[in-house]
Amino acid sequence: MTLPNIDALTQDALDHYLFPLARKDDVRSDGANIFVAAEGLEITDAAGKTYLDMMSTQTRASSLGYGQDRIAKAIYDQLVGLHYGGTFANVVDVTVRLAAKIAELAPGTLTASVFAGSGSEANEMSFKAAKQYHRLKGDKPRAHKIIARWNAYHGATMGALAATDYLGTRHITEPGVPGYSHIPSPNLYRTPFGMDASEVSEFCAAYLEQQILHEGPEYVAAFIAEPIMQGDGVQVPPDDYFARVRAICDTYDVLLIADEVITGFGRTGNWFASETYDIKPDIMTLAKGLTSGYIPMSASVISEEIWQVLMNGTPEVGAFAHGYTYSAHPVAAAAAMANLDIMERENLPANAARMGTYFQNKLRQEVADHPLVGDVRGVALIAGVELVADKVKKTPLDMDLKAAPTLGKYCVEEGLISRALMQMNALSFSPPLVINESEVDEVVARFRRALNRLTDDLVKSGSWKAQ
Repeated sequence: MTLPNIDALTQDALDHYLFPLARKDDVRSDGANIFVAAEGLEITDAAGKTYLDMMSTQTRASSLGYGQDRIAKAIYDQLVGLHYGGTFANVVDVTVRLAAKIAELAPGTLTASVFAGSGSEANEMSFKAAKQYHRLKGDKPRAHKIIARWNAYHGATMGALAATDYLGTRHITEPGVPGYSHIPSPNLYRTPFGMDASEVSEFCAAYLEQQILHEGPEYVAAFIAEPIMQGDGVQVPPDDYFARVRAICDTYDVLLIADEVITGFGRTGNWFASETYDIKPDIMTLAKGLTSGYIPMSASVISEEIWQVLMNGTPEVGAFAHGYTYSAHPVAAAAAMANLDIMERENLPANAARMGTYFQNKLRQEVADHPLVGDVRGVALIAGVELVADKVKKTPLDMDLKAAPTLGKYCVEEGLISRALMQMNALSFSPPLVINESEVDEVVARFRRALNRLTDDLVKSGSWKAQ
């Protein structure tokens, strides 16, 4: 492999590329992460250094790892056969087959898909579908409000951003789309208002009901939730939380949207986290693992009842009022079909369950007793490790220490890619579903070394000592 001129490439990045959510000074001091090649779980940067990727390419999209030539061939074949077929009433055969395949895999009564390019767009479509459903059905024609949760992440487009409560991305662009509100999320480690963990499920569910009553049930279209919250450090829900949520939504005719942009397609050991946690969504949003990041595609999957209402419409309003130029793009659909075929043939959700159990156990065995580690949490191939100043009191580390990003940097130096969540002093892991035991062993060993390096730094600086 011939490597590019890294100095020139880095300078071009600093001069001409706007890094999202990354300060230019940080990029200048730490260097831009410019990658040039990859295979399996390994990804190589422009300097020739190779890393074990435990984030499925940072955004958790590359569920099958790198170098899946069957997907690349499917993309090529579709490009030279029929690269685009329009939108609205026009559709290409491969996209129809994909919609049918998703309906076959999806839980409950989810039966019809509308496609776009990103998770943000998928959530936008889900909100539109919820609002239009209530209007067309006629029982709640003024329902337009969306309820989301504290510290949730649902995307960066304006409607999805209004539901988002993370990363500081919402406030700087406000005023935003009206009609969105947020309620406490069921964090079991740092519980809402310091309550006992046994109280969290009932409290958060009751809060949802009170918020619906406060906003006015006739105005509330939907409640959106990630099965496992990502941005605030991989928060696994209480076992009975979503059953309570489902009952409340049914009582007030509020649609339940499961945001499975990250958790969908095998990551939790089932095809969807909605199966893992027995969630019964009215709408499910998908992206990332739909094509394993080989080409952009997302979907909003709706129930049979919602589909019937949106398709029938009324003379005054018409059918589902929505459209993108590149919605249901056949090339992306071809990639998705190849991706899902690989997942089925190799039974990768089952591998995720098996390797996930091994990974979760190994991670807890090696780092849960570390004096800097307050909590190790997760399910299957998604995990979070939260750092603390005091394990017993759960005292957070001073944010000025930048412990999480420093640990993430040390992981990179050890040849390991993770995701630092600075707001939570946590690191997260979401490896490709094809990971094996020896790779898990190597990953955990590298992470332990990085953790020890951070500990040594904090002790030498006098900013922390083991309690």
